[in-house]
Amino acid sequence: MSDITQRLTEVERDLSHPTVRPRDAATLILLDRSGAEPKVLMGRRHEGHKFMPGKFVFPGGRVEPYDGRMPATGSLAPEIEARLLRQVQRPSPIKARALALAAIRETCEETGVLLGRRMPESPKVPAESWRRFAEAGVHPDLACLHFVARAITPPGRSRRFDTRFFTADADSIGHRLDGIVGPHTELVELVWVPIAEARRLDVPTITQVVLEELERRSAAGLRVDLPVPFYRMLNKRFVRSML
Repeated sequence: MSDITQRLTEVERDLSHPTVRPRDAATLILLDRSGAEPKVLMGRRHEGHKFMPGKFVFPGGRVEPYDGRMPATGSLAPEIEARLLRQVQRPSPIKARALALAAIRETCEETGVLLGRRMPESPKVPAESWRRFAEAGVHPDLACLHFVARAITPPGRSRRFDTRFFTADADSIGHRLDGIVGPHTELVELVWVPIAEARRLDVPTITQVVLEELERRSAAGLRVDLPVPFYRMLNKRFVRSML
């Protein structure tokens, strides 16, 4: 067992809950490479949350049925789309779109950051959750996304997610909203921190692992041809395969 999978296996000790099926989820890591040292945007969760209270996390959440219908500018790179659809049930281009767009929507909801491009005509949104993009005249941009990692919460946890981790450069931010983050919201603060420093924050172990992967991929120029690690538990041990 590798050091990475050993760390993940050791931390996942409470597996006493009835098995539930993992929900598709997506996360976005915003990366600022304008300085000498790349920084990532992280948010600290409210202490009152039952799920990961007080932890520093990337914005993200569940994929909703309407996400794949949201208009977008640009397309996922073919290599990214292909890797998103490996080892999934009923693979289709709209599923890949939905995964990517969910990461963009959740980032807006939790941080007020709208990833995309301003255009003269506002997009026609498929649900209320996308309303802020229409109001700002911002079309989400799929072309700016990179696929970094995939991880499934192990069986026996009360909440399980099949999460795809994306990253995008901060230059792709089309608009920022004020008043989204505060003492009574899901994320109580946002911080831009160097990747190495982010790993030392109070973060989930899988977040540490993904940050290490991001650091390697950033150093390699975020090439779309790089294989993507996939973490999941088999026979009570985490395994790492490549997509």
